Amino acid sequence: MTNDDILIRREGRAGRITLNRPKALNALTHPMILEITRTLQDWESDPTVEVVILDATGERALCSGGDVMSLYDSWPQGPDFARTFWADEYRLNAMIAAYGKPFLALMDGIVMGGGIGLSGHASHRIVTERSMLAMPETGIGLVPDVGGTWLLSHAPGKVGTYLGLTGARMSGADAIYARFADTYVPSKQLVALAGALREADRGTVDQVIAEFSIANPASELHGIAGEIDEAFAAGTVEAIVEALSRNPSPWAAKTVAGLKTKSPRALKATLAAVRQVRTLPSIEAALDVEYRLVTRLFEDGEFVEGVRALLVDKDRAPKWRPASLAEVSDAMVAALFSPLPDGEELGLAAD
Repeated sequence: MTNDDILIRREGRAGRITLNRPKALNALTHPMILEITRTLQDWESDPTVEVVILDATGERALCSGGDVMSLYDSWPQGPDFARTFWADEYRLNAMIAAYGKPFLALMDGIVMGGGIGLSGHASHRIVTERSMLAMPETGIGLVPDVGGTWLLSHAPGKVGTYLGLTGARMSGADAIYARFADTYVPSKQLVALAGALREADRGTVDQVIAEFSIANPASELHGIAGEIDEAFAAGTVEAIVEALSRNPSPWAAKTVAGLKTKSPRALKATLAAVRQVRTLPSIEAALDVEYRLVTRLFEDGEFVEGVRALLVDKDRAPKWRPASLAEVSDAMVAALFSPLPDGEELGLAAD
């Protein structure tokens, strides 16, 4: 990482963290994860920092996700780098969720995958008319992670199941409806909002944000919630596809077509994860489950094949293993969830 990949500074009472890889849509590298972690640790005990603001340079993205190419490139050398990357990232996600000071994430532009992990657990989550959020991991042979299963499992109705399986994109209004965000602020007001927060203390942050916020626009996701609930309440991925196939709407046909491009094993693991995490007591417990899943999907090559097809060869023809939903047994899914060997668990919930 060059020093320019992330800009850290103090402005009045605010600590500012700005992701600065606009050409890479501010994708999150491992050194950036470590730098943000160190910064938050320092600021939490610093009485002169009242509020933390996360944003990014450029107008296209807060963060498009983790740096998956670095993970892909590391695969021939074994799992050590990927395990370390995810473990450090998940510890950061948990730190943000439990942070003792107001943490504002300005979710302007694209926010996907690892970007959700940085912002979706913040105490104050701001979206704009340019926001586009998604958890598209099933398309690269992975499951929604970075605490994504925790957010998805707490979305209204079956909306989280739908978003997790399909990777469907959310507008800012959709993100507020799905409980991935809190407040809608026009993008042209973000600079002024950050400026006002320089003089805020933790007791006045909500008041400052309210001065710049507007009413949440209508959510298209909310408008199809009934159709989502009807189809995605089914017990299995196959049954969900069957229920969608009975729906004559263009949305249902598009959803079925999209699901057919995803990793069958990742789809079944995602459905099981969202339902299991709904019963867990904390985001830390959810991250522990996600760590097992991503570790195994990386080590057996499913994730690597997904990245190859989408980002390396760009043929969009992944050779999933197994190739069909029918071939993914309950035992295969259970094996993904089983505990890792002694000493290899993430163990956040036990800390």
